[in-house]
Amino acid sequence: MKHTLSVLLRNKPGALSRVTGLFSGRGFNIESLCVAETLDPQVSCLTLVTRGNDSIIEQIMKQLHKLIDVIKVSDISEGEYVEREMVLIRMKAEAGTRAEVLRVIDIFRGKVVDVSPTSYTVEITGSESKVRAVIDILRPIGIKEIIRTGTIAMARAPKK
Repeated sequence: MKHTLSVLLRNKPGALSRVTGLFSGRGFNIESLCVAETLDPQVSCLTLVTRGNDSIIEQIMKQLHKLIDVIKVSDISEGEYVEREMVLIRMKAEAGTRAEVLRVIDIFRGKVVDVSPTSYTVEITGSESKVRAVIDILRPIGIKEIIRTGTIAMARAPKK
């Protein structure tokens, strides 16, 4: 089962390395990892996607808590949450395909962020399934390059 973990950690050299080392040392795979500063520049939020049953995830969370720079660990996939991923796609944009590329990008509420005589670079933001869907549709037209951010996620605020 896929789990999305949110880890608050001190923004210190080696903190991210210790987290990823914990995973590799125990043979766990990280499917997606995204980390950036929070409002407090001394603290970073790491969003990590991994797979495993509940006991494996519980073990991972306990071991993360033991790391010196880790402040808090949450499995946000246990409740309601919002997740997003961004992808930049460089597409072939020849005379016969330009209109089709623009139509697909418009349907997925994306935008063209760079244009050259032979290509468009487009940006799509959304859930992992939306990103996968747009890639599947654009692939036959001619994708030259793809860069993805990985998942970022946040628990939903309580509806009280």
